[in-house]
Amino acid sequence: SIGDGANDVSMIQVADTGVGISGQEGMQAVMASDFAISQFRHLRKLLLVHGHWCYTRLTNMVLYYFYKNVAYVNLLFWYQFFCGFSGTSMTDYWILILFNLLFTSVPPIIYGVLDKDVSAEILMQLPQLYMM
Repeated sequence: SIGDGANDVSMIQVADTGVGISGQEGMQAVMASDFAISQFRHLRKLLLVHGHWCYTRLTNMVLYYFYKNVAYVNLLFWYQFFCGFSGTSMTDYWILILFNLLFTSVPPIIYGVLDKDVSAEILMQLPQLYMM
């Protein structure tokens, strides 16, 4: 939802994503929103460019986390055949913590900073790419 006045605060708070536009009515809607823009014309770039990038990053990271966990569980599964299902630990706890820290925090940061599948100019010229 989009709000630009004090009466829109409750509408922004119940929406999935609230966009506040600062205007003459005050800053209440902007303070209650998830995203704040200064003019209505910036809404196009917020939706078409940043919305597209956020959606592609989010979907790729969900797939990455599934892949990471499946790879580690398969490793544990095949290790149990190797050790005869004795229940021994394959790795020390500090290695498991390092694995999760390294493969859960570093790739999203790098991916979030560097990944832009389509440039902002092309996304603004072709709004149909948002539907993909």
